[in-house]
Amino acid sequence: MTTTASPNATATTATTAHRPSATPLVLREARIPQDGLYEGDRVLERLPADVTARPYTLFDVVPQARTIGAEIQGLDLTRPLEPALREELNRALLEWKVLFFRGQSLTSAAQRDFARHWGELEVNPLLARGDSEDVVRFDKAAGAPKTFENVWHTDVTFRERPALGAVLQLREVPPLGGDTMWADMAAAYDNLPQEVKDRIDGASAVHDFIPGFARFYAPEQLAPHQAAFPPVEHPVVRTHPESGRRMLFVNTSFTTRIVGIDRAESDRLLRFLFQQAHVPEYQVRFRWQPGDIAFWDNRATQHYAVNDYAPHRRIAERVAIAGDRPF
Repeated sequence: MTTTASPNATATTATTAHRPSATPLVLREARIPQDGLYEGDRVLERLPADVTARPYTLFDVVPQARTIGAEIQGLDLTRPLEPALREELNRALLEWKVLFFRGQSLTSAAQRDFARHWGELEVNPLLARGDSEDVVRFDKAAGAPKTFENVWHTDVTFRERPALGAVLQLREVPPLGGDTMWADMAAAYDNLPQEVKDRIDGASAVHDFIPGFARFYAPEQLAPHQAAFPPVEHPVVRTHPESGRRMLFVNTSFTTRIVGIDRAESDRLLRFLFQQAHVPEYQVRFRWQPGDIAFWDNRATQHYAVNDYAPHRRIAERVAIAGDRPF
């Protein structure tokens, strides 16, 4: 005789099957590859531990992200920059790493004059120039030559003295896309596993202009510059000369190897360190309007120009401020 189970009997069986068993559960072995990014909370400190945030009195500061990026309101950068204002802007730069100024529409001369308050301007013979040798012009339309887009990098770390900072202005903005992103490399260092910090503190890495520029220049264009820009070594972790913060100082475009370890291990470690700029919690993203200016601390950041605006045109001009030798 065949017996048909009632609906109540079926429910009872299912409930019994999901009750905790007296036998300990054992998970199968499963792990992600080492040297990847991790999930979970991150330390997000905007200022050094021994510095207390102070109010700003000469302009308004509107934060754009947790540790990096602030819009400065209430300033006209065409007006003279008095010493007290320069000092307060510098404090904001150290705190926020990149400052945004909406709708300034500076002439190239005024843009250079503003940047000179932070030091001598740098000339880059590897990039297209604007109306003077210390202005770099990025004019991108459909079919234009490739430049430094879609890659996280710190500017000119292949120099013995990489740039202190840069002032970028958008002359023409596409109807959509063309944003720029910056990453806080002090936050990136703070969140490294302690065993990684132990391995890289005191280490040096080689930086070379060729890997970055070889993506869009032919060998015959690069070869004449080799003597002027030989490979240089910089600390993997640099100390900010003004704030004292420790910061990760390697980047995808120019860092080729870590000194003193074999190539395979250097490649593996650099891949892990390069990934740190990709963490969204360390980033700010800026949507440009014509005449906007971004002023960033090149010692403390990496940036990424998003190339998602074809076939539209995007025109930007940049001046860079000469820096000091990293330590």
